[in-house]
Amino acid sequence: MDLMKTAIEMTAIYKHNPKIEAILLAGSVSRNWQDEHSDIELHILWAAPPEDENREGPIKDVGGTILSYHPYEEEEWSESYVTKDGIKLEISNFLSVTVERFISDVVDKYETDYEKQCIVASVQDGVSLYGEEKIQKLKDRVAEYPLELSKGMITENLLLSNRWNNREALLTRKDWLMLYDVICEVQKNIFGVLFGLNKMYVHHPAFKWMPYNIDRMTIKPEKLYERMTNILIGNPENSIKDLESLVEEVLILAEKQIPELDLLEQKKQINYAK
Repeated sequence: MDLMKTAIEMTAIYKHNPKIEAILLAGSVSRNWQDEHSDIELHILWAAPPEDENREGPIKDVGGTILSYHPYEEEEWSESYVTKDGIKLEISNFLSVTVERFISDVVDKYETDYEKQCIVASVQDGVSLYGEEKIQKLKDRVAEYPLELSKGMITENLLLSNRWNNREALLTRKDWLMLYDVICEVQKNIFGVLFGLNKMYVHHPAFKWMPYNIDRMTIKPEKLYERMTNILIGNPENSIKDLESLVEEVLILAEKQIPELDLLEQKKQINYAK
């Protein structure tokens, strides 16, 4: 399946709507990470709110089958559908002013909110399919990752939850479901710190495409992918020890890269275990 070709063909249909200001190809296809399970993610920027006929029309034009269709919620209209050729499209519709505000919240106000960062990451990595001038202006806005955002990502994510303090008790009790929930939560914290250290906007709230993102990082513990993987599939006692080591290494990296950070409270939490 040529996903890029299909994305361009669908853009040719969408762009005839005068309310559409720009169309951006996002997701794995825009980053050239696609595989046999990938779909097409299009972010459509509107000058005015789309009506149902604006959203449904292109799907009908290609004889597509709607899989999901959501009203306006969390400042987005979204739908997904499958073409006659079996290619799935995920459509995210935003007002242009909403995307501009999200960008300002992240790059000017240093908000760490992952949902907003996902939009910013899509702008940065996305491929312009329509409205090149509009999209280039947005790309220029997100080109420089702010130092204050790095600091926020590091300090917030190194404040591990109180559940991490209970790791020894969970291990002793063989309370595996909760233990691995905690392990995954701490791994996400580690990624949050590393995304900040590497000046990378979070592109997915669950840190999808882990191998590719680790490969993009220049500041990271050695053999990070192998260690994160083994923590999830290895012996639980070893997993806890290895995760503790990773947290300590990430803390050292943070202090080395941004020495002015005050991480005293974070250190207290990291070293405490019941």
